[in-house]
Amino acid sequence: MLEELIRPIIQRRNTNFRDCISVGERLMVTLRFLSTGESFKSLSYLFRMGVSTIRKFIPETCDAIYQVLKEKYLKCPDTAHEWQQVSSGFMSQWNFPNCLVALDGKHINIRPPPGTGSTYYNYKHNFSIVLMALVDSSYRFLYVDVGCNRRVSDGGVFRGCTLADALVNRTTNIPAPAPLPGSDQLAPYCIVADKAFPLKDYLLKPYANCGLTEDQRIFNYRLSRARRVVENAFGIMANCFRVLLTTINIRDTVTVEYIVLACCALHNFLRSEGSDVYMADIVDQEGPDTDIIEGRWRQDPALQQASLPRNNNAAARAKEVRDQRHHYFTSDTGAVPFQWGKI
Repeated sequence: MLEELIRPIIQRRNTNFRDCISVGERLMVTLRFLSTGESFKSLSYLFRMGVSTIRKFIPETCDAIYQVLKEKYLKCPDTAHEWQQVSSGFMSQWNFPNCLVALDGKHINIRPPPGTGSTYYNYKHNFSIVLMALVDSSYRFLYVDVGCNRRVSDGGVFRGCTLADALVNRTTNIPAPAPLPGSDQLAPYCIVADKAFPLKDYLLKPYANCGLTEDQRIFNYRLSRARRVVENAFGIMANCFRVLLTTINIRDTVTVEYIVLACCALHNFLRSEGSDVYMADIVDQEGPDTDIIEGRWRQDPALQQASLPRNNNAAARAKEVRDQRHHYFTSDTGAVPFQWGKI
């Protein structure tokens, strides 16, 4: 199926001097590279192709994969109704109403491009770019932004990406505030994220772990339960496409972006077309008592998380929105029976 989709883009013609490498062979080598992270030299020995040839067609194939899959499998909602459908998944699966998506950023290790000095350098003595993503309740990527260098924290990356601009300027058609289930008080639709991100009226993060009340610990648990989907999405993708767990030995950041975007698109493609096989035993599960049964992806090295941004002051309105939600989660209407035993 994938071969037929990318064929019009990467098909080459035979010449009088030699036959071209078929689309199937190009795809096979590319998928081998994405799933193992093997070097081009190793792939050259395995498939009996020239290193320079492989180095050239893998980025082309990755770009073709992303181009043919993005419209159907990696599409961000663009109407209020589509956003509400995504939100209903968080309510039915994770008991978090008026939640649109979960947000997180991970770091992909690379070789630094020539002449960039310490731009991509960090205190752990490696170089990387950032993958920022929004994930729905079923572990699908709805939006990805890749390419920022590693020296910027998660919160800083978020402020610099097109997603933040769209949310601030209200150009994403996010639904208007709506009542929480069983309540007549309006609450804005929000994104859930970890403590590295800035608290906004549309972006909820946990309370700092210092002198928390019981209500605040309940909120942190409920938010963590919903936010875990983005952690799992990154883990599942890296478990399947293990090139993300290596240092990608390519100095061209544009080529690295093609590789990362192809992995994201393929993750959604496999999640939609082959979910039973792709997700088997790999994702976190909840037992009968809602305790977490860790998925197989957690046995792999974790993708790096960024440090905290230096300035993280939240507006009074954002704090009010978070406080409103934590009061709701401990009310008779918004509480779930198992939450009291989880703090």
